Amino acid sequence: MLDPETTAVITGAAGNVVAYLLNGQVDAARAWVGRIFRGRGKQEAEPSALQAIEEDAKALAQQLTTEADVKARWVAFMAAYLAENPNARAEITAMAESRPDRADTMFVAKQENQGPGTFVGRDNFGAITPPGVR
Repeated sequence: MLDPETTAVITGAAGNVVAYLLNGQVDAARAWVGRIFRGRGKQEAEPSALQAIEEDAKALAQQLTTEADVKARWVAFMAAYLAENPNARAEITAMAESRPDRADTMFVAKQENQGPGTFVGRDNFGAITPPGVR
């Protein structure tokens, strides 16, 4: 049985695995999981975790599983791993505290600007006046 603080950390990290996958950041999720499971304990832990990321990303994208199921899988996976490797807690905590959303990045699939006026695709601070125009 895990203490409440450890349970919260593992649940947060597992939730972030799902958030990374749902935000299209599979590479970031893969990097975090690799960092957590690398070089500790059983040799098969890292490849198993990386394979699970790929499977979960595909299953979520194809709507073959639910967010709750993926999160539960990662809670169980991380809890078992942490029980064997207490030193992995720092990386799991860091993942739980990470931000899966990238507020500084804007993804535009297609943007069409038609008609007169200025078109802004990001946050704008100040006037929207071309230089030299008053």
